[in-house]
Amino acid sequence: MKESGDESEAAAPSEEFVRQFTASQRALFLYILPLVGNSTDADEVLQETNIVIWAKWQQFRPGTNFLAWGRAIARLEVFRHRRDRSHRLSFLDDALLDAVARKSEVFSEESEQRREALEHCIEQLRPKDLQLLKLRYSGEINGDEVARKLGRPANSVYQSLGRIRRTLAECVRLRLAQEGGVS
Repeated sequence: MKESGDESEAAAPSEEFVRQFTASQRALFLYILPLVGNSTDADEVLQETNIVIWAKWQQFRPGTNFLAWGRAIARLEVFRHRRDRSHRLSFLDDALLDAVARKSEVFSEESEQRREALEHCIEQLRPKDLQLLKLRYSGEINGDEVARKLGRPANSVYQSLGRIRRTLAECVRLRLAQEGGVS
């Protein structure tokens, strides 16, 4: 017989599960959106997906890919949504929808790999380059305003930004190639 402490632990998802669940919401929405065609339906399917994820939380194996598990559930919910609202999506057959889902999944994984590589590459920038990048892209100011703020000629700022972008693009390309990711 289980002790009461064991029951309470088994009665609720782990903190790690909740963290992964929360972190996956945007990726799941972006996975669902092209499959249903509009954000209202995507929100609805995401809610249904979340209900299933919570209902089946004990089936998730820690250490495995939470997002892949969530996408598999989302794909089934998209099919269910499509079946329930067949008049709206009648122009897509199941095979086409499945192909779009798989392509969307690959694209989403590639985007995540690129984002992680970009984060790594940004961390490798010189402090001066990082400052310039933050000034230009963190706020809503253009290169001319950055130049005025830094007391530099605008042409110099644009050249530096171009060099930084090329450096980041090459770093991302090399990082993905090293990891066997997308190129």
